[in-house]
Amino acid sequence: MASHRGKKYVAVAERLREVIGPESEGLTPVRACEVVKDTSTVKFDATVEAHVRLGVDPRHADQMVRGSVVLPNGTGKSVRVLAFVGGDKAAEAREAGADFIGGDDLVQRIKDGWTDFDVAVATPDMMPKVGPLGRILGPRGLMPNPKAGTVTFDVGRAIREVKAGRVEYRTDRFGIVHVAIGKVSFGAEQLQENLAALVEALMRDKPQAAKGQYLRTLHLASTMGPSVPIDVHEAAKLLTA
Repeated sequence: MASHRGKKYVAVAERLREVIGPESEGLTPVRACEVVKDTSTVKFDATVEAHVRLGVDPRHADQMVRGSVVLPNGTGKSVRVLAFVGGDKAAEAREAGADFIGGDDLVQRIKDGWTDFDVAVATPDMMPKVGPLGRILGPRGLMPNPKAGTVTFDVGRAIREVKAGRVEYRTDRFGIVHVAIGKVSFGAEQLQENLAALVEALMRDKPQAAKGQYLRTLHLASTMGPSVPIDVHEAAKLLTA
């Protein structure tokens, strides 16, 4: 079945094709950040996402790419943080700004079907209790994970970083990473700085088993807006900027 697009989308998509040109491999990062703002078609403050296809085979455990990065300008989104902690760590979590703090009570609440939060952090000693929640939290991307920095005794720092704009990333089954890097209301320079932080983190986490070109394709897109391609060779220069 053919996909039907609205008039606004069709108009900005046509303008985007003119900007990119038929021969181009994509725009420079700074130009792409300008264009993704200009081609937003919605009335609300749309989210800007980066979609990065990596040269990995996620079917092999040694080629999975997973981690986190603190975006220098945040995501523009208010993040609700849940902390699985006990003892003195509860006060530390509260001081750092956690929205929900507890142990057995939160575990039971989640078992009963509640998942009204965005990120969960936990101290390692709480994981035996939190582990059984994997079947609930895992599919929603809410399960605390050491590689993502959300299982740690330094819960105060983890919570502050999440509140400040730390985002998690993980390759999907096609080897693509999808990460929100800001809002349309951000300046182009702010978006570029966040994009540079993401690219640097992905390059740092390049698996040793990955062969050939690692950064395959890179696109930006606003909510319900057209995809803006970035020249990956230009994107690689962000590491030396």
